[in-house]
Amino acid sequence: MIDARREQHDTPAPGPSFAEARAVWMRIGLMSFGGPAGQIALMHKILVDQKRWLDEGTFLLALNFCTLLPGPEAMQLATYAGWRLHGVRGGLTAGLLFVLPGAVLILAISMLYGSFGELPIVATVFEGIKAAVLAIVAEALWRIARRALTSRTEWLVAAASFIAIFLFKVPFPLIVLAAALAGLIRTMILGSGSRASTGSAPLLPVPIASTIKTVGLWLAIWLLPLLAVSLVFGVDHVLARLALFFSKLAVVTFGGAYSVLAYMAQDVVEKYGWLRPGEMLDGLGLAETTPGPLILVTEFVGYLAAARHGGGPALPFGVLGAVITLWATFAPCFLYVFAGAPYVERLKAAPKLKAALSMITAAVVGVIFNLSLWFALHVFFKAQAEVALGPARLSVPLLASVDVKALGLAVLAAVLLFIFRLGIVTTLGVSASASLLLAWII
Repeated sequence: MIDARREQHDTPAPGPSFAEARAVWMRIGLMSFGGPAGQIALMHKILVDQKRWLDEGTFLLALNFCTLLPGPEAMQLATYAGWRLHGVRGGLTAGLLFVLPGAVLILAISMLYGSFGELPIVATVFEGIKAAVLAIVAEALWRIARRALTSRTEWLVAAASFIAIFLFKVPFPLIVLAAALAGLIRTMILGSGSRASTGSAPLLPVPIASTIKTVGLWLAIWLLPLLAVSLVFGVDHVLARLALFFSKLAVVTFGGAYSVLAYMAQDVVEKYGWLRPGEMLDGLGLAETTPGPLILVTEFVGYLAAARHGGGPALPFGVLGAVITLWATFAPCFLYVFAGAPYVERLKAAPKLKAALSMITAAVVGVIFNLSLWFALHVFFKAQAEVALGPARLSVPLLASVDVKALGLAVLAAVLLFIFRLGIVTTLGVSASASLLLAWII
């Protein structure tokens, strides 16, 4: 019976219509709270568990592929899944709908922030949402770990990955490389342990000319509008500088947004003077609690920088700065996915690469756990201290800074999810409402 259920789970359902898929991508975009850990968990629940449009192996393979790319891995995972279902138009639809709801919300709040400063009622609503997301992420992370980690070795790799990034701040690309090498070495010593399925259809070669054409097209889509901005406003204008700065970030953001936020925040505040330190923290909090990729904080930065330093009316220059920043950040993501997607399935057919990918999958689970813990510490505690333990550096929460309200809201969300088994949208709504009610009472 267990094997039958697993086989049913691993067998994808018939492909959806484009209209059906588009509605699901919109739903995912509106519900994609909680940073990459929560977003990946949400997509797994909908695409693999509920809709069965992707099987478990394809989802994990796609996750491995996207974690190796620069940029927000969850948005790229949605783009790849959309491409798998409906080609380029499916990938564009999935990627854009994953980003647009959060982008529209952040733009609106950025306008209000630029005019009136911090908005207490918005912050209160998002406090409830953040606490609920923690419960959602915890349940989903355990579900993904049980399915992705099928051997003791994979559990050990996941644990080692978590320790490396949490205690020793090892860069994510090095963790991925080490995991891949461990998989290759294990295969050479023990053998692959399995053979490629003989029943699967042979993979057709990908014409190199097609790849070159895709790369050339998306390079033009990415760079030509930004070059036009520089020609119109001049290379020293804030809009041109935003285009250059965030285009560079789009190339170096391996490991997702968390790996680059500290560097970005320092340059935005100290080098360019676009924002003040407190405003940068407000922007990070805004991005953490709104739907969409965490890297959408760049839109907040782009709006305020252009509104203040554009040399013209604040509102139109701010909107233009936000749009330029979004373009420079996300256009490269489509380049990376569409150029590499046709080659992803070939990774399954190579035993050594498959072994390396299984170890990378295990490492990614450890990294997602680190992201989840990082998120939890920042929700439950208002301050942390960094403690050095030899070469290790441990972020320790200050107990005096515990946020009792956040703890209570998280417990409420966990009860709604695990005991009453309410849906994600209902849980988020109840938690947000409870946060408003507590703020009014207290």
